[in-house]
Amino acid sequence: MARTDKSAAIAELKELFENSTAALFTEYRGLTVGEMKDLRRSFQGGAVYKVAKNTLLEIAAKQAGLELEEGTFVGPTAVAFVSGEAPDAAKAIKNFAKENDKLIIKGGIMDGVQMSSDDVKKLADLESREVLLAKSAGVLKALLYQTAYVLTAPAVKAVRTIDALRAKEEAAA
Repeated sequence: MARTDKSAAIAELKELFENSTAALFTEYRGLTVGEMKDLRRSFQGGAVYKVAKNTLLEIAAKQAGLELEEGTFVGPTAVAFVSGEAPDAAKAIKNFAKENDKLIIKGGIMDGVQMSSDDVKKLADLESREVLLAKSAGVLKALLYQTAYVLTAPAVKAVRTIDALRAKEEAAA
């Protein structure tokens, strides 16, 4: 690879690292071109899957201000640069890895924090953003109902007490 080509590749990778919400690292050794194409399709536009030389990835990550552990890029490495929701891309990789044991999840980086392969799998197990938002809204709604009940309880109790006293006076008279 010529020096200008390397510089262009590093600049592209650096831009991808900087503009991504997360980057998920995989080892693709043994996958066919068709299988790689299927994996790229599974991201549904939420991620860009790039195969690059490890030294170029390391240089681009350093230039992007990311601190990665030594040995992060060992063996044939492909990176999914996530532009959408990170759990969706992690799910796509995890599901593909279940079907194709040749794809190995190495780890990733999200919000400047390096993740292990187990962390990426946990990220994949998260529910979608919409489900989490719906659950949060349900919890808030329940809290509002509880608050309204607590605030109206003294008034209801007072009305019942007054009604009971009135009934008692009518019975005594």
